[in-house]
Amino acid sequence: MSDDQAAKGRALLERLTPNAAALERFPEPFRRYTLEHLFGDVWQGDGLSLEERSLVTCTILVALAREHEQRFHFAAARRLGVPREKLVAMLTHVAHYAGWPNAVGALRGLEEVWPAGE
Repeated sequence: MSDDQAAKGRALLERLTPNAAALERFPEPFRRYTLEHLFGDVWQGDGLSLEERSLVTCTILVALAREHEQRFHFAAARRLGVPREKLVAMLTHVAHYAGWPNAVGALRGLEEVWPAGE
């Protein structure tokens, strides 16, 4: 990877969250992989838009019941312009495949970061 990939990754991370500096608390190799590979390469590949990647990521996190990470990615989806209604529709769909409790927990997390009616 390169400094260019890291710069692309940092720019995207700053678009996704107002708290990109929080990544600094992680060990250097983890930060590098996150910036260069995950956000500098994987998130910016061909075939899917950023909004689609965001929705896919949210879906996977709901299916895996990763509630802390869901809140981060729900807020990021909002910043990218993914409509809240699309996230709610995804949660309803995922509930039938990954379990009702996973969807209920995710709905609580969505409400925390993006209350209905906002």
